[in-house]
Amino acid sequence: MSDFNTLELQNDPRGFATLWLNRAEKNNAFNAEMIRELILALDKVASDASLRFLLVRGRGKHFSAGADLAWMQQSAELDYHTNLDDARELAELMYNLAKLKIPTVAVVQGAAFGGALGLISCCDMAIGADDAQFCLSEVRIGLAPAVISPFVVQAIGERAARRYALTAERFGGQRAREIGLLSDSYPAAELDQAVEQWIDNLLLNSPAAMRASKDLLREVGNGALTPALRRYTENAIARIRVSPEGQEGLRAFLQKRAPSWQTATTTKEPR
Repeated sequence: MSDFNTLELQNDPRGFATLWLNRAEKNNAFNAEMIRELILALDKVASDASLRFLLVRGRGKHFSAGADLAWMQQSAELDYHTNLDDARELAELMYNLAKLKIPTVAVVQGAAFGGALGLISCCDMAIGADDAQFCLSEVRIGLAPAVISPFVVQAIGERAARRYALTAERFGGQRAREIGLLSDSYPAAELDQAVEQWIDNLLLNSPAAMRASKDLLREVGNGALTPALRRYTENAIARIRVSPEGQEGLRAFLQKRAPSWQTATTTKEPR
């Protein structure tokens, strides 16, 4: 699909989409247009029942350098209410990505600064290059990582978030993996191969079961053990067991065959 100026949304015939940040000449920096287009692109993804999961990537050398300098300069000249409108659009983007029904995987190379960490944190999983560079850089320019902070804290924990939000230190891919921002990191030359392995693994799974698992984990939240949560989890497994894919998956397992959602290209063992 090529309906955007700052993005590419590509559907793979295997049943997933890749959302590319596509301002490589500006290091994929965010501006108002990109944020609006990201919201529209996520709306398209959310309404496409054929998609099993979404990859979020950046064209060129960098995932995203954060906020575009020209956009930041314009923001400095706006009044409070106009800045509030901008912040609400960014928040809509982050919340829509975090609440997407299908699994999301960020793939990170090069720089991921400022708001880019928010985008990564909103994804269910993220992988990246060992030599990728991350930074919550806002305090260096007199700002704060406000809109993205709930998602960053969820991803890396409050203690690590305090450190990197208050120091604006840069850290690499291996450190990002240690604190939970990345699920795994790889040598840069092996990143694309790793992406294919992740795709293969996700394609082995029941699309409905992955969506149900996302709903379940969102409801579980901080893990507080309440009677309502117990009832929710009981109902969740009962519903999935009697669903079409739940029935097919159980029968396939018992009959020692591949379930119907696994095509000839997705019958590899999990890595």
